[in-house]
Amino acid sequence: MKFLHAADLHIDSPLRGLHAQDGAPVERLRGATRQAFVALIDLAVRRQVNLVILAGDLYDGDWVDFRTGLFVHEQLARLAAHGIFVFVVRGNHDAESVISRQLPRQDHVHVFSSRVAQTRVLAELGVAVHGRSFPNRAVTEDLVPGYPAAVRGCFNIGVLHTSLSGSPDHGTYAPTRVDLLAATGYDYLALGHIHARQVVRESQPRIVFPGNLQGRHALETGPKGCEIVTVQDGQLAQTEFVALDVVRWHVLTLPCQPLTDIDALRAQFLAALAVLLAGDRSRLHVVRVQLRGESVLHQMEAVQPGLLEAALQAGLRHWDGPEVWIERVLSELTSPLDRAAASERPDALGEVVRLVDRLAGDDTTLRQWALAALESLPALPVDLGDARPDRLTPDQWRALLADAEAMVLAQLGAGLPDSVPVGGVR
Repeated sequence: MKFLHAADLHIDSPLRGLHAQDGAPVERLRGATRQAFVALIDLAVRRQVNLVILAGDLYDGDWVDFRTGLFVHEQLARLAAHGIFVFVVRGNHDAESVISRQLPRQDHVHVFSSRVAQTRVLAELGVAVHGRSFPNRAVTEDLVPGYPAAVRGCFNIGVLHTSLSGSPDHGTYAPTRVDLLAATGYDYLALGHIHARQVVRESQPRIVFPGNLQGRHALETGPKGCEIVTVQDGQLAQTEFVALDVVRWHVLTLPCQPLTDIDALRAQFLAALAVLLAGDRSRLHVVRVQLRGESVLHQMEAVQPGLLEAALQAGLRHWDGPEVWIERVLSELTSPLDRAAASERPDALGEVVRLVDRLAGDDTTLRQWALAALESLPALPVDLGDARPDRLTPDQWRALLADAEAMVLAQLGAGLPDSVPVGGVR
């Protein structure tokens, strides 16, 4: 017996903020969740699995119209022709109370009840599948105590959408503990909700979050896909993770301290990209680049904002590797300014450096000063929510302060005597 375990497909999940970015492959990103789901169905047929288990959040929320439901319905119908059963639990995004539109039931697809945990036994396969759906988004109680006992003589699979004991990147839903899952006597716990793949427990029972099927933004990096599990003589015999994402997100960090010019930055970027992608031409790669270190590049960017991103974009014109789109370039660079010498100056430059040093030395003072300076600004657009002042950490405030200082010093530095280096340029 062989089964496929996937979760958090978020079919037709909306994208935010990409329309504002020139050259963004919006249509390809919008269709990525559908393409990944088609790849999952293809895989199930090709590998001749007996069951497909979907552990919650098949949908991202209520359908805008019937097209989302019809697409999923049609894809699942392909499995019926091959005698493949499908078991589904609803999660917080597609809870019973969330999905208002309904399509006819499919005989080979079982959606577990949201009122009580159920067991479905497929005697011909020697497997028992247990599960319970979310009745609404906010399920705060532990559902595990209500799950049925393991069926003797069967390979028992428990399906649950849960945050376990909690995750900093995900809301707390149906929280439970590993020891309670183990006490069910099941052989495999097919979990959903956490978007990063995680093998919580290797065996007796094996407990797995497969991660989401398709990364949707720069915080969902790396391979995304599903688990294929083989059972022989009632025992777990083999497990395999299969990547199915059609768009893969990456964060590429470039140390810039030794770099002295734009050409060196571009060369380092292309070399690092070649290592990161290792010739994988089977999908689109979306890369967020982080520039770090003390470098003269910081001052160059201050003089010409956007220079570094433009340099990396230009570098892609000479790239002959896998398809790449740069989602964003984030600068965490600092200037090699001789601060001690600059702070002794009696002029405006010295005053700026002294002010920055005072603000950067105290988190509370910096935050209060910055919020006061921002009072007159309008609210940020929704897609820039991660830059909201009330969400910034002290380190992020200091990074913004350093950027502001560099811009001011770039304006003041034109008339500096050669004795005081500003941003590494004498």
